Amino acid sequence: METKRCIFVGVGGQGNLLASNLLGQAALSMGIPVVVSEIHGMAQRGGVVESAVLIGEVTSPIVSAGEADVLVSFEPLETMRIVGKCHKNSLVISNSQPQPPFTVAVGQGKYPEVDEFLKKLPAKVGKVIAVRGNDLAEEAGNALSLNMVMLGALFATNSLPVTEEKMKETIAASTKKAFLESNLKAFDLGKKAAAAQM
Repeated sequence: METKRCIFVGVGGQGNLLASNLLGQAALSMGIPVVVSEIHGMAQRGGVVESAVLIGEVTSPIVSAGEADVLVSFEPLETMRIVGKCHKNSLVISNSQPQPPFTVAVGQGKYPEVDEFLKKLPAKVGKVIAVRGNDLAEEAGNALSLNMVMLGALFATNSLPVTEEKMKETIAASTKKAFLESNLKAFDLGKKAAAAQM
């Protein structure tokens, strides 16, 4: 089996750790070897939260510079920060809607021009898909379902050996009933938005 190194990155509260853990569970339930590792920043304060899902026979849970096959970023500034872990054939899926850090919110910093960066990114990697993740989460009926939007976008690319059916089963098994419908809708909206760019 081909090894796939996926990085999930975002800021605290966006749910990217849950997304990577669910992907890991779905892979395990299909009998696919998988390693999930987490690097926490100051998650409670909107700090950076990074996790990796390594699918296939891997010896190290670390994804070094130039090793990530797939980057799923919940925040465009984080895409800019971590793109060095990608290689020329990497797939980058990014939320295009910023969640400005605290320093910007209080007027001590300036948020970079995300659109300009995302326009230049395709020259550095294999494929870039940018979705308006926050809008799609709202459309699904739950602003907190950004992680499901981003998972859906990932599954539109067919870049992993995990099936969509198994992924949705895993989501259903670990979602409170009140949020299940909106989570699955968010997944489908993310998938549709990404599929339109394939």
